[in-house]
Amino acid sequence: MAAKKTTAKAVAPKKAAKPEAPVFQQVFKTVDDLLRKDAGCTSELDYTEQSSWLLFLKYLDALEQDREQEAKLTNKKYEYILDKKYRWSVWAAPRNAQGVIDYNTALTGEDLIEFVNGKLFPYLKGFKQRAAGTNTIEYKIGEIFDEVRNRLRSGYALREVIDALDKLHFRSQDSKHELSDLYEVKIKNMGNAGRNGGEYYTPRPLITTIIKVVNPKIGEKVYDGAVGSAGFLCEAFDYLRTSKELTTKESEILQTKTLYGKEKKGLAYIIGIMNMILHGVEAPNIVHTNTLAENILHIEEKDRFDVVLANHPFGGKERAEVQQHFPIKTSETASLFLQHFIKI
Repeated sequence: MAAKKTTAKAVAPKKAAKPEAPVFQQVFKTVDDLLRKDAGCTSELDYTEQSSWLLFLKYLDALEQDREQEAKLTNKKYEYILDKKYRWSVWAAPRNAQGVIDYNTALTGEDLIEFVNGKLFPYLKGFKQRAAGTNTIEYKIGEIFDEVRNRLRSGYALREVIDALDKLHFRSQDSKHELSDLYEVKIKNMGNAGRNGGEYYTPRPLITTIIKVVNPKIGEKVYDGAVGSAGFLCEAFDYLRTSKELTTKESEILQTKTLYGKEKKGLAYIIGIMNMILHGVEAPNIVHTNTLAENILHIEEKDRFDVVLANHPFGGKERAEVQQHFPIKTSETASLFLQHFIKI
């Protein structure tokens, strides 16, 4: 009997392992569970706020390490934004020779709470005064930590939250994409949790449809005067980034001279900044201000934008002195925003 003929099968090379979405989901779930148990956090808004400032500091540390490596490749010296003792890799996640968190030097308990509340936050808040300009990442640091505060009362709970978030990575584009998707889910859950949550979240299918119809181009300035969680700006960034093969100059224009916004509420401002960062915008051009406090008669040609993408608040009311900034005077925020958008 003839021997069976065998057919050789090509074996595809194994791809390098990467963190899968369920891993990220588990980290976010763990963090929410830990925050839920702490007496200082009482709602989805608190969970998102607290995970946001911690995520921001971890992101900033990763960004600075990347910039230092880039500088070394060109024989340059990188000047860190944060002093050494205030970097995530020093106070939050110091590592031993094996590359794991060194709990002999890592702060915990009362020591951790005292450091965060008494030293870290005042230092970071001070960037608002020290920054060279409002469009710098230094100024964003100052603005964020001028608004947010640590709500965790237990230093042991904070240590557990830090340990969980330290498992997340910002280095690869895949990681950033999955993290941004999960962060959007957190924002959506917060929007469904009441307490005017809708001001933070606009359904993403609606946003993507509007952006496709408007079809913004590289070189146009895109504006949202009621940023909220920055859904419109994040989706516009993704749309423009993937619209074609961008040159180095076009990528720089997209990063620094394309997306602009304003936001009145402190928590929404923080969430919007973090959302844009996770989508890949390094220093978002979002200003923390009441858009309607600007007199539209003072808006000049240089202040105008090519595209407005926004979901302004409905049903809100503004004071009489704010109404004086508009030709058609009304307390209804939607009508005031419409006048602002037409003028700008």
